[in-house]
Amino acid sequence: MELLGLPFGTTDWAQIEATKHKGETGWALWRTQQFGRIRVRMVEYAPGYLADHWCTKGHILLCLEGELTTELDSGRTFQLGPGVSYQVADGEEPHRSFTDRGARLFIID
Repeated sequence: MELLGLPFGTTDWAQIEATKHKGETGWALWRTQQFGRIRVRMVEYAPGYLADHWCTKGHILLCLEGELTTELDSGRTFQLGPGVSYQVADGEEPHRSFTDRGARLFIID
């Protein structure tokens, strides 16, 4: 990832309008900023959320609050709690996430 032509700036995530995205079950609220080709999001998953698709987009994801389980299409699962992150490249290991309790994440993709 190269960050070019991006002057210093700050983001007050509470001031970014949220968009609601339905999952197979539950919903997610995304607060999104676009910086050139880099998308940065603060995402809140409701309790009971299950993604409605297998994702092949690359991400760097940090769990800030709650608990999130990420499942790979190979069947492996990874539990994320506060302070735990994962990273995956575009086109690598399709994945989807779910949460019983809810979670708040910071995602760069």
